[in-house]
Parts: sequence; structure tokens; C-alpha cells
Amino acid sequence: MTLDPDAARVIELANKSDKPPFEEVGAEEARRLYLEGRRVLAPEPPLVNEIQDMEAPGPAGPIPIRYYRPIGALSQERLPVLVYFHGGGWVIGSLDSHDVVCRRLANAGRCAVVSVDYRMAPEHKFPAAVDDCMAATEWVARSGELLRIDHARLAVGGDSAGGNLAAAVALIARDAGTPAIAAQVLFYPATDFDMSMPSHKTRGQSYLLTTRTMEWFRDQYFRGPEDGADWRASPIKASNVEGVAPAYVLTAGYDPLCDEGEAYARKLVEAGVMVTMRRYPGQIHGFLNMGKIIRAAGEALDEAGRYLKGTAFAP
Repeated sequence: MTLDPDAARVIELANKSDKPPFEEVGAEEARRLYLEGRRVLAPEPPLVNEIQDMEAPGPAGPIPIRYYRPIGALSQERLPVLVYFHGGGWVIGSLDSHDVVCRRLANAGRCAVVSVDYRMAPEHKFPAAVDDCMAATEWVARSGELLRIDHARLAVGGDSAGGNLAAAVALIARDAGTPAIAAQVLFYPATDFDMSMPSHKTRGQSYLLTTRTMEWFRDQYFRGPEDGADWRASPIKASNVEGVAPAYVLTAGYDPLCDEGEAYARKLVEAGVMVTMRRYPGQIHGFLNMGKIIRAAGEALDEAGRYLKGTAFAP
């Protein structure tokens, strides 16, 4: 397994930029630096048929969301829908940082996408993000007429911290019996806050996301160490995952989170859950947002879109 040359170029650019690690600058500056990086690495946003900024009711007030409809969709067509939770360690990231990802998924999956701007740490500790993501998903499921979506074909998804949140929402929905989740799309998800799997040791330095940064994210997000044992924070610690929605799990070979994402996929398979597993062996964490330089990003998003269209949302 060798590092993809495009990913190596991203790492080289990051090293030359001499930007400090997020853990050295605090949350507010980290958010600015992250969005600045997305502007450098994200490709031009693809055209979609419709975009609208809206709000969903949440447990602590309105939750900002962004609604997408794909190219070619008829104005009143009831589309399947992906509720998407952005990555960023529960601290950084926004509707804007993941705009290109959501546009591409909408077009590739021929589905509506609802991107959720959940409350973030350290201002809002665990489980605020989980609660917002669940509330937004429930609202989408109730809002078929407003959103012109088919609530019977509803998936949840996200990258990194967003993949963690999608996994938690899928488990909560299974336990509650509602809303019905057709699939969970987990891009290099964080699933285990123990951070003890081998990829944290072998890939935890030098490949943009480091284990040290993950520890800082954890410290911003948690109220205390006991939160790491809660399966809403560490989905791999759920005692029973039987009956949860089918999953598409994408991992990257040069990512400290690689092993925990694949371990969660295996846990689902062992419980009888249908899982489509896709590893990009030469890629780094976050590569889906780096399509201006990493050519595999667009291909990977299109593949996930085909899974949505052909499997998760198939009649």
C-alpha cells in the first residue's frame, strides 16, 4: 500500500503552509483555518437544481439546514433523501465547508440532500450534536410535503465526526422504531473514542489528521471521560447492533480512524446487517473534501451516490 500521489501533494502543501495544528489555536481559529483549507482544496461546486437554506426545530432552538435537489429533478417530484452531517471533529466544519460534497452526492444519488448544521463543541458538549442530528432527521421524515421527498426512502450519512453522528442516529432510530432509516452512509467514521486500534499508532502522525488532534477534539466534545463509554459517542460500544439500517462504510488507508471504521463495519456484518465496505488504500482522512487536487474524491462520491441510487433507494 502506497500513498496516493495526489494525497502526498496535499500533505506537502499543508506542510509548506506552516499552519499550526488545531489544538494549538483554539476552536474559533481552528474553524477559520479549516474553512480556509476547504477553499483551497475543494473543486468548483457542481450545479444542482435547487438550494435553499432553511431551519429545522431542535431541542435548543432552530437548527440551520441546507436543502439540495439534484440536476434533472422535477419541481414537485418526491425524491429520496439523504440527511447529511458534516465532519470536523464535532468542533469545526459547517454547511459551507461540505457544500461541494453535498452537491455531488445529490447529483450522483439523484436524491435530495439535507445538510445539518448541528451544535458544536466546546460551546455545546456531548450529546448536543447527537440530539440536534436526531431532531433534524425526525423533522425531515415529517416534512415530506414541504421538502418534496419520499420519507420512506430516507438515509443518514456523514464523514468523520459526521459519520459518527450518522451511526448514532441510525441506532437511536432503530431503538425508537422511527423514523425508518433506509441506509447509513459512513465516510471514514469515528466509532471508538478509546483510540487504541493499530491505525492510530501506524497512521496517527504525518497524514494531516493526527491522533493528538483527535484527542483535542475529544476533550472539546466531552463533558468528562465517562462520555467515551456512551455508545452515542462510541457506536462500536453499542451492546447490540442487530436490525440497524444497512451501511455503506468508506475508509482510507492512511487514516488513524481506518481500523475503527472497519471494525464497526465488521460488527455490523456479524450482527446480520447488510454492509458495503469500500477502502481507499492510498488515501488520507478527509480526502472527499479535497477534489481540486485528489482526483479520487469525485470518483468516491460518485460511487457512494450509486450505492444510494441503486441499493439504498432502490424500489
